[in-house]
Amino acid sequence: MLDAHALDVLFRTARTHNAFSGPLTDEQLRSVHELMKWGPTTMNTQPGRIVFVRSNEAKEKLAAALSSGNLDKTMKAPVTAIVAYDLHFYEYLPQTFPHRPEAIKGYLGDDRKAGNERTAFRNGTLQGAYLIIAARALGLDCGPMSGFDNAKVDAAFFPDGRWKSNFLCNLGHGDPSKVRPRNPRLTFEEMCRIV
Repeated sequence: MLDAHALDVLFRTARTHNAFSGPLTDEQLRSVHELMKWGPTTMNTQPGRIVFVRSNEAKEKLAAALSSGNLDKTMKAPVTAIVAYDLHFYEYLPQTFPHRPEAIKGYLGDDRKAGNERTAFRNGTLQGAYLIIAARALGLDCGPMSGFDNAKVDAAFFPDGRWKSNFLCNLGHGDPSKVRPRNPRLTFEEMCRIV
């Protein structure tokens, strides 16, 4: 079991940040991936895809899709991760699920598109959560958010339509003085049932 400090870093005292310092190196971003990639997905499909937006040119492309409330903080963040999912994730199944290479057949055909998108979105979302936990475990702070136009992000970054954006996550070293007071969480009784 992790000690109390580790649980605090990952969950109890971790916060959503709105102001960051940086920069973040390629090595740091690769380290986040090296940790997050071990999180489970359905049949090891791993449909999550991440674009780490760091250059000024890429940030300008992203700016056009951001809501006014997210624009300034995102432009100032060292890196913004576009957490996306690959609609053709199944092409990797012979590699990622090698003991059943025939599993790819369950995802082929026009009649499978809706189910494939559900699988990609659900598991890509899980992988986005693993990204947040991995970043926190490695000493980074996160600012996950909606508040952007998915269609504009997809047109700017994924014009072939294969990848779809899900949410954004600013990454860096957060400024604790800019964190809002913590909001309450639901109790066990409000959130859970034991049946």
